Amino acid sequence: MTDIQIAAPLAAALASKGYETMTPVQNAMLGAEVAGRDLLVSAQTGSGKTVAFGIAIADELLKGADQLLYADSPMALVIAPTRELALQVARELEWLYSGANAKIATCVGGMDYRTEKRTLDRGAHIVVGTPGRLRDHIERSSLDMTGIRAVVLDEADEMLDLGFREDLEFILGTAPAERRTLMFSATVPKEIAALAKDFQRDALRIQTQGEARQHVDIEYRALSVAARDREHAIFNLLRFYESQAAIVFCKTRANVSHLFARMSNRGFQAVALSGELSQAERTHALQALRDGRARVCIATDVAARGIDLPGLDLVIHADLPSNSETLLHRSGRTGRAGKKGVSALIVVPAEFKKAQRLLQGAKLVATWDKPPSADEVQARDDLRLLDHAAFSTEVGEDADLAQTLLDRYGPPQVAAAFIRMWRDGRSAPEVLSDNLPVPERSAPRERGEFGASVWFQLSVGRSGRAEARWLLPKICEAGGITKDGIGAIRVQEDRTFVQILKEQAGKFGQGVELESGVTMTLLDGEPDMDRPERLVKPPTKTYKAAAPRAVRDEAPRAPRDEAPAEKREKPAYTPKPPRVVDEEAAPVAEAVERKPYVKREEPVEKKPYVKREETAERKPYVKRDDAEKKPYAPRGAGEKAPYAAKPYAKRDDSKPYAAKPDGERKPWVKREAPADGAPKARAWAKPEGKSEGFKPRSAGFKSHGGSADKPGKSAGFKSHGAEGKSFAKARPAAPKVDAKDTSKRFVPPKKK
Repeated sequence: MTDIQIAAPLAAALASKGYETMTPVQNAMLGAEVAGRDLLVSAQTGSGKTVAFGIAIADELLKGADQLLYADSPMALVIAPTRELALQVARELEWLYSGANAKIATCVGGMDYRTEKRTLDRGAHIVVGTPGRLRDHIERSSLDMTGIRAVVLDEADEMLDLGFREDLEFILGTAPAERRTLMFSATVPKEIAALAKDFQRDALRIQTQGEARQHVDIEYRALSVAARDREHAIFNLLRFYESQAAIVFCKTRANVSHLFARMSNRGFQAVALSGELSQAERTHALQALRDGRARVCIATDVAARGIDLPGLDLVIHADLPSNSETLLHRSGRTGRAGKKGVSALIVVPAEFKKAQRLLQGAKLVATWDKPPSADEVQARDDLRLLDHAAFSTEVGEDADLAQTLLDRYGPPQVAAAFIRMWRDGRSAPEVLSDNLPVPERSAPRERGEFGASVWFQLSVGRSGRAEARWLLPKICEAGGITKDGIGAIRVQEDRTFVQILKEQAGKFGQGVELESGVTMTLLDGEPDMDRPERLVKPPTKTYKAAAPRAVRDEAPRAPRDEAPAEKREKPAYTPKPPRVVDEEAAPVAEAVERKPYVKREEPVEKKPYVKREETAERKPYVKRDDAEKKPYAPRGAGEKAPYAAKPYAKRDDSKPYAAKPDGERKPWVKREAPADGAPKARAWAKPEGKSEGFKPRSAGFKSHGGSADKPGKSAGFKSHGAEGKSFAKARPAAPKVDAKDTSKRFVPPKKK
């Protein structure tokens, strides 16, 4: 049987992109046995899986035609674990199917749902999205699954690790049963095989050659670094390689933020990529890497899954991954499409065994070495300076200025200035600890074969919440050794004993301080780790020993398998022997006889109770007879009937209000001056244009009509013009008026 030919629109797109040869996984999609079947494909990261499944689903989409017509509903669905990978797959499919006039729609979290819905309503042939957003569109009936002919799961293992199994089962359950299901992944664990068994029919397993030889274009380096030099080693690595694009992996978002701040302060052109960023911020960060505006990307595992960055030739594992599969996925960001790359693991002494397990599980061989030192970084910089392209270009229009510089400063001074300008634009290399040996791979030793050793005592124990897992990395960092040089760790109440290999004990000297308040001191010989004898507290009371319970004389019961269940009896009671206390170790104090209880006598000061005699002033209480009480009568009844409350009745004889005419009003009469020489009140005349009811203001204040000779202040207060006289002296009090005499009482005028 002949192989399948690539569709004409796709072949033209591949030719325009410069594809001369196909990768193994892409060639596998052209086999005759692949046509129309479900596929379970495993291929290494960066082997061109996106183009591979784009070729595989072309037959279901085109059906032999060169152009795609308007689609009422999508015909293919591609599911990716992360937003960045989904958008990257959509870009790849756009240029691959551009000649077929295919419409690509994306449905990813963090984007506007309404925009995605409008795109789906206008018609799309291929939909690419993340599991959560795709399920949201299906549940809201904005994504029609009835026309789906092929479903592709890209990075299926990562989707299961992220907990998308339920969403995948829902999406695949809504797709038509006669569809094709293609699963692509770098590794095929048991979970992927189980998912394929549930949702695929007679799937063809394809394993490319690249999977057997993982990442042959990647150089793996394991760098032994002291814990305090972890960040400095990363800086030196970036300066040593000076790659066009590099990515640094961290475990958590907090580590990403911390390392990003440190790199930004040192002048590195870096961007951060983590789940806490919005989709727009993540897109801008990736675009900055593609444009060359940034050269270092600091990311977590999930955020950088499936990212394809051009020119990425350095991957640094700042934090070791959790498993071998994650190590492969991280390292697969470099060494893509036949290019070379470097994957460097930063390994502290406490994680040496873990790094070995990760490399062994991934079937990788790494070179163990130290990180680049400051001198090595400086030497590599000098080589780049000597090989700079500026020295090989012609002088051109700058010849006059160059000659002027040489004439004024001389060649040595100009060259030295150029070197300083070259180095000022780069971060200075870091000086690392050189007393940490490079760990060598050793065969697992049997338990108990530790060798010659010495003992140290630590000034902290269980009372200080000391634990072996907490002390182990601190001891390794203090002495610059690996945990293979540490034997037993015995944590006691207030101290801890540590066993160190004799050939490595000299790095600690006579003692060292692990941290503030925790010291490690050398011991002469083996420590006495016997626990102190338990002190038995003497009893304060004597107790009579209880007699042992009588032992029943019944014969022992038959075995369980011989005696029937209904006749089984409990075994005879055997009293426990009394507890014996070593009298020499802890002597028991003699019992002290207690004095009998004696009732306390009554105090002398307390007088007996004497009943008070009745006096003439105080009459005894005598209850009044009911006959003497007057019966209760409500108000308005009986004799009080004339004084009963009357109901309210509105008066009808009130007259309505009528204003008096101006002619009936009394004219204003000037008030006579009071006696006793009081100042006279100023007479006021009615101004023109005012009504008869006009009332003049008081004459005391200037704003109230005071004249020039009499300022506008009252004369009574010192602050108002009185010359040091009190109010009483300035103006005597008015004479008292009899309250009963109404003739002289002031009556205010009625208001209108």
